[in-house]
Amino acid sequence: MRAIRQYAFGGPEELRLEEEMPDPHPAADEVRIRVESAGVHLLDTMIRQGRGGPRVAPSLPMTPGREVAGVIDEVGADVDPDLLGRRAVADLGAAGGGYAELAPAPSANVHLIPDDLDADSAVAMVGTGRTTMAILELAAPTAGDVVLVTAAAGGVGTLLVQATHSIDATVVGVAGGPDKVALVDRIGADHAIDYTRPGWPDAVREALAGRSVTLALDGVGGEIGRSALELLGVAGRLVMFGSSSGSLTELSAGDLFGRGISVASAVGARILQRPDGTRALERSALQAVTDKRLVPVIGRRFPLAGAADAHLALQSRATTGKTVLRP
Repeated sequence: MRAIRQYAFGGPEELRLEEEMPDPHPAADEVRIRVESAGVHLLDTMIRQGRGGPRVAPSLPMTPGREVAGVIDEVGADVDPDLLGRRAVADLGAAGGGYAELAPAPSANVHLIPDDLDADSAVAMVGTGRTTMAILELAAPTAGDVVLVTAAAGGVGTLLVQATHSIDATVVGVAGGPDKVALVDRIGADHAIDYTRPGWPDAVREALAGRSVTLALDGVGGEIGRSALELLGVAGRLVMFGSSSGSLTELSAGDLFGRGISVASAVGARILQRPDGTRALERSALQAVTDKRLVPVIGRRFPLAGAADAHLALQSRATTGKTVLRP
């Protein structure tokens, strides 16, 4: 099979296409998926550099990629043979292996998907959609909320804009650059603001005409996250789900006690230590796309050989929605 291999931590150039890797075979409790789509994350770029989160324990050499969708073409000895030929999506866990034509997956991680759900959308929802469901579960937005979404043109951001718009909340989506702002506007934001322009928080205040943000959903952190927090009114809520800027949002005791702002993180330990695990979130996300309540935005599709280009695009903020590889 063809697969991306990485032998050293470092830049995108460490992602090398190998044309003749041995075909993997599933262990007793695994299935093998013939990959139609593999998800690419900003976290993947961190893993490539030797950094990562609580779920990641990379060892080299490795094939990156934690989510795949395709057709089950081989099953392990302890797995129901009726799964052969079924379309499926799976989180591969810390072991990775998704940037390849064939990927073993724990059978317990597999979700069967209907024929009319495309592989790219399934991959988007089993990972990015799962995170979105965790954010919404914690944030509990209502029709009365004024919601600010940062990085609103990203994979999670586009889903959050759709979800909060669908419950009749007032949605302000902020993103970087005119093309991204146009996308945020198309998917249902009441106000779409360019946060690369000086004074963008004032543009938000002007658009809201005296109303305060009651709920900020922030995956950027840094100065943008801090500005989002400062746009919150008294007793507002900040739910953080990332720090794509490279730093966390700076908080003070005055924010918490002086203004009564509540702050919580929807990812990290909270999502990993859920009593029922992440599988329920994955089911919820896949059901939402099956029912067409949410439609993931697939921004760029790269061939398997373009894995390094996909990483470069993510790191340079040149993507919108979900980025995928198509082996």
